[in-house]
Amino acid sequence: MTSTTMPPALDAAAVVESIADLVSENYVFPDVARQLAALLRSRSTGGAYAAGSAEELAEAVTADLRTVNGDLHLALKYHAVPVPPNRGEAALAAMRREFDASMGGVPRVELLDGGVAVLEIAPKMFPLDWAAQPLAAALSLVAPARALILDLRRNTGGDPDTVAFICGYLLDSRTHLNTLVSRQGEVAEQFWTPPFVPGARFGADKPVYVLTSAHTFSAAEELSYDLQQLGRAVIVGEATRGGAHPRDGWTVHPHLELSVPVARAENPVSGTNWEGTGVRPDAPCAADAALDHALTLALERLA
Repeated sequence: MTSTTMPPALDAAAVVESIADLVSENYVFPDVARQLAALLRSRSTGGAYAAGSAEELAEAVTADLRTVNGDLHLALKYHAVPVPPNRGEAALAAMRREFDASMGGVPRVELLDGGVAVLEIAPKMFPLDWAAQPLAAALSLVAPARALILDLRRNTGGDPDTVAFICGYLLDSRTHLNTLVSRQGEVAEQFWTPPFVPGARFGADKPVYVLTSAHTFSAAEELSYDLQQLGRAVIVGEATRGGAHPRDGWTVHPHLELSVPVARAENPVSGTNWEGTGVRPDAPCAADAALDHALTLALERLA
């Protein structure tokens, strides 16, 4: 007879109290953090979270976390399988499987009519130490094209260093792209294009179009926004989801993981970011029509 270790029963009040503490201590906007902590405690005292499963608690708490400013990186995530002690290693292994299944995050490179290349980057901006080689190969391959279409419609985010690496192929000189500002209002990190990229650059002069959808999120939004603010690309498709804040995570129950943004992005051109609004397309259209529309725009410009 074998025995299994059962996860502890869900003590919703204790879990919500720990979430309130973490949000209060870590969320990038201290005033909003205090409002959210007070809201969670008030709702918990009123019995809003008393009955239900861990999955239902995740849904209810996530909804409440987003009531003040709609931050989509604020979330209580439910995991059907208990989060292992080595959660970081397990998540990294799952991401690696995605990487391997998507040709290193570059599932499509194709030459279209009129010398226009399309390069899809999906499903994520994978960590640069993985993604540099396939991205360098793909970006070098499209370098001779007359125009470039970057397809980010299925990209849900990832590594800002990978964003900077990609931008390095589309610009000719070292360029400041983004600054992360901490909860205390201090510069936490800056992102610039690298001084050198392996292979051939597409360069700063030929047309670039970026395809977006309502699913485009986080680091994929940053790539779109950076290029748009620099006047380097035309954004074609739908407004993106609107998540600009880098996040940290905490396991607050074996089945529950809290996601809290700990900094904010500040673009050096606009002085702000795409949080809440999404990246607004220059040429709006349905996501499934964006490739054809971008190709038409590119051919018209080249003509």
